[in-house]
Amino acid sequence: MRQSARRAGRGKDTLQWPSPMKLAKAKRVKRKAEAAPATVIRLTPEHTLQRTAKRFLAAPQARCPKCDSTYVGREPAFIHCRLCGKLARIADAPLELQELWEIRSGLRIAS
Repeated sequence: MRQSARRAGRGKDTLQWPSPMKLAKAKRVKRKAEAAPATVIRLTPEHTLQRTAKRFLAAPQARCPKCDSTYVGREPAFIHCRLCGKLARIADAPLELQELWEIRSGLRIAS
């Protein structure tokens, strides 16, 4: 009885249905002979200053530049939005004052 139960589940006695989906054939992709010419950007100090000027705030603001929230905390060199977490750097603020502020407030361990 056990052998017939085993055979009933698989083997020649079972009926196999055809697959409902046909297998997709792989297509050959032709390579492009010529690639587009690359643009070379020289990393000069002037270029770096132009890019960083877009990221800095000109002056401390009362609102977040990302989400326009008024729930911001003022740090010596940054404005920290407490709603979205954005840290916006103030352009002319010295980073030495920011480091001292972080050490004194316990955000950084003095080394």
